[in-house]
Amino acid sequence: MDPTTWAALERLLEIARGDTGQCRYVANFLLAWWNAGTLGGFDLTEAWGVDDAIGEDMITVFSFVVRNNEYPSAYTFQTEFEDLVRLWRPEVVKAAETAA
Repeated sequence: MDPTTWAALERLLEIARGDTGQCRYVANFLLAWWNAGTLGGFDLTEAWGVDDAIGEDMITVFSFVVRNNEYPSAYTFQTEFEDLVRLWRPEVVKAAETAA
């Protein structure tokens, strides 16, 4: 991953840790990349609800995803994405714990 994309992803991960509407949209975007089937897809119209700078970071990451066919866990971001699941999809965590 090139440094520009890496930096954009780190910024998005930081934003997704917050609790505003923009944070939710960013989290939805990132979690859809990791596992849309389990964690939900991303409604492209949610991108209308983020600031321009956030949108540019999303475009940067989306371009990377399209061109490289890799999940974020291929890099050092697995823990960060697991944290997002706990934060934004607690029902998925609970269902996994119940099934175990």
